[in-house]
Amino acid sequence: MPTMASVMEDPTLERHFKGHRDAVTCVDFSPNRKQLASGSVDKSLMIWNLAPKARALRFTDHRDTITAVQFSPSGNLVATSSKDRTVRLWTPSMKGQSTVFKAHMAAVRSVAFSHDGQRLVTASDDKSVKVWSVHRQCFLYSLNQHTNWVRCARFSPDGRLVASCGDDRSVRLWDTSTKHCINCFTDYGGSATFVDFNSSGTCIASSGADNSLKIWDLRTNKLIQHYQVHCAGINSFSFHPSNNYLISGSSDSTVKILDLVEGRLIYTLHGHKVILQTSPSTHSSLALLARLTEEGPARYHHNS
Repeated sequence: MPTMASVMEDPTLERHFKGHRDAVTCVDFSPNRKQLASGSVDKSLMIWNLAPKARALRFTDHRDTITAVQFSPSGNLVATSSKDRTVRLWTPSMKGQSTVFKAHMAAVRSVAFSHDGQRLVTASDDKSVKVWSVHRQCFLYSLNQHTNWVRCARFSPDGRLVASCGDDRSVRLWDTSTKHCINCFTDYGGSATFVDFNSSGTCIASSGADNSLKIWDLRTNKLIQHYQVHCAGINSFSFHPSNNYLISGSSDSTVKILDLVEGRLIYTLHGHKVILQTSPSTHSSLALLARLTEEGPARYHHNS
């Protein structure tokens, strides 16, 4: 099987966006790859149009740092979470209208759509994971067994499971029909910072403040891969749609790309001066790579 390194050119910096007035905390590509959304400590959401010379949009309804951003699967909505304890649903157009969701009692750390776009899942410093209806724009239910801040929550591709992780050093797996926790992985030397499913839903990966990245097979509930390629905590990662690669962003100011088939590091991307907060979703098989930093601008890489 050809590797990414053998069939593609090395990643190069393609675009560099400036507009936020403070640290950039999160980014996400639209499904059609024509827009890039970013959130910031400056409390604003920006929608960058990737067409040359196209105007960027800025939305400022949040009252504190935006912690996460994600386009809906259709691309018609953008969800953001914030330290102001709210989640907002935006229409990414000139009007920038938003609907606010309130139920958390502390900062909301992550927000993600279900793959059918009908639900949102959020994670908060109030130690809860909450599920919301997008169409009805209302709170549905809470998942409450974490004993410390919850950093991240994600739906499985079929929507039947939710994975969450947090400062209690655990990764939990929830059944969305029974609302019960059906598994708990606790092999971490520090906070579990990020979690996500691969595209087939057969595995979850989780990262930690202990610099580790682990992949678990949900069919056997066993750890199948363990990487220590960063020299500081991993803040975020994303599977390539093929499930053969994974991109991670770390507080060591680098982005790294792993070949999961061969089980090795194939690229380390530099270019940021300080902490790299997150890596983006890889909607494209071209592996468009957006990166963001506490220096402010968002950087955009492309594997040709």
